[in-house]
Amino acid sequence: MRRLLLPVLIAVAAFTVPASPAAANQQSMFSIMMDDDLLLYRGDDARDRSMRRMKGLGVDFVRVTVLWEVVAQNAKVDRFGKKRRKFKADRHGTYPKQNWDKYDRLVRAGQTLGIGIYFNVTGPGPAWAHNKAPKSQKAFQRTWDPRAKEFYKFVKAVGTRYDGTQRDENDGAKTLPRVGFWSIYNEPNQPGWLMPQYKKVGSKVVAWSPVMYRELWRQGRAALDDTEHDNDIVLAGETAPLGSGQTNVKSPIRPKKFIRELLCIDPAGRTYTGGAALKRKCSGLKKVGTFKYTAWAHHPYTKDLKPTARDAHKDSITMANASELTALLDQLAAKTNRLPELNLSMMTEFGYETDPPDPFSGVKPELQAEYINLGDYLAWKDPRIVAQTQFLLQDVDPVKRERKNSKKYWFTYQSGLFYNDGRPKPAGAAYRLPLVVVGRGIDSVGQEGTSLWGHLRFLPPNFSTSLSLQFRPQGAADFSTIGDPVPVDPGGYFETVKAVGGPGTWRAVWIEPNSQVPFVSREADVTG
Repeated sequence: MRRLLLPVLIAVAAFTVPASPAAANQQSMFSIMMDDDLLLYRGDDARDRSMRRMKGLGVDFVRVTVLWEVVAQNAKVDRFGKKRRKFKADRHGTYPKQNWDKYDRLVRAGQTLGIGIYFNVTGPGPAWAHNKAPKSQKAFQRTWDPRAKEFYKFVKAVGTRYDGTQRDENDGAKTLPRVGFWSIYNEPNQPGWLMPQYKKVGSKVVAWSPVMYRELWRQGRAALDDTEHDNDIVLAGETAPLGSGQTNVKSPIRPKKFIRELLCIDPAGRTYTGGAALKRKCSGLKKVGTFKYTAWAHHPYTKDLKPTARDAHKDSITMANASELTALLDQLAAKTNRLPELNLSMMTEFGYETDPPDPFSGVKPELQAEYINLGDYLAWKDPRIVAQTQFLLQDVDPVKRERKNSKKYWFTYQSGLFYNDGRPKPAGAAYRLPLVVVGRGIDSVGQEGTSLWGHLRFLPPNFSTSLSLQFRPQGAADFSTIGDPVPVDPGGYFETVKAVGGPGTWRAVWIEPNSQVPFVSREADVTG
């Protein structure tokens, strides 16, 4: 299924690259990476250096947050408090020119370096684009109840600017490349992005973030349709994996519940009617019609647990039960007729923080390497998952104003493949050439052995090659090549069973034909 669908999605994306994406996995999964800090906020040199490194690792797309409040900074009122008479929120040319620069330069760099650009257009927005929070909730004003009609105007401005026909006012008046890959809002089921999560309506407390997101989606999707992006890749959701059983204003909502409530379906699978429907503004579904998304975007983090570890609550979705996402969407499609006939998913944030450097959270660097490889394998096994995303390329600076090595000092994310100083973690090589010991299996001649899976993520499309699998028995000093070379499929993937038992360590080795430089996977241990 995936091999049939991905070429279509690639064509739809209207890449900002000259021909096709650099990496090989169009036939199986998109490889996406996210690192806003390096790509947007550290200057041109850091951005280009990071994108070259991403390309070398085999990244197809970079996911970038187009943050409403950043683009709209000093747009309606300048930094001196003076109202800008010419500002129109739906016209990109009336925003301060410098507010677009980081995004303009990014899309041009993507075109030059051969990496696709995926824009997540999201709040929070400027103060004037949000309704006023009650005094008791003043602390949450920044994300409180965004005005969906204002969001439409913002998305329209972004969509127009990156429709492939607009001139850049600053950098030589060159035409800006087109962006053809979008998502609407980020983690709407988390209070850090959207508030209130729950609201008292009459005498009942109802899940409110799905009600707001329903209208934000409708307006955002309409804005993309109205700016010649109606046939692009457009993702819904960007949902967070976990939630809370509480129902107060800031309680995050688990993703399955969030999706049901979005479609006005109760926990038992019945459609809300009467007063329950009225409280949730379910009549708004008629305005939405069909949720016209290409795939549902989700962030299947497991924090510091192995990717195969499920969360205890059935409404959570982590990497271990990611297949339940499309199963739920299928059920709701049949129930409501408001979802696509074929539901796909993209895992659009995933990663593990490491200790070191953060002594308070994260896993050991060797486990990070193992876990991101296992996450890739779990995604690859599900034909409905068409993308996997690494968050981040490089660790973020600690909060240096805080007391050194306190929890607040390490508040930033340390989930990079590289340390903050650029040194690679074990995950660097592991991401470039994943290797997973799947378990026991039977080889082509009926012998039992070790089942292995991997991916040469960095290969160009349809590159005909093979690699060696090597094994070092426990206690031995050296690796030995086991059996014949293993063929690699057109997407860069390989699966095989090697008739070797006993405890020890596996690794994959690929030799670049021209330079003869070896590319080596992480070392994967087996116990028997």
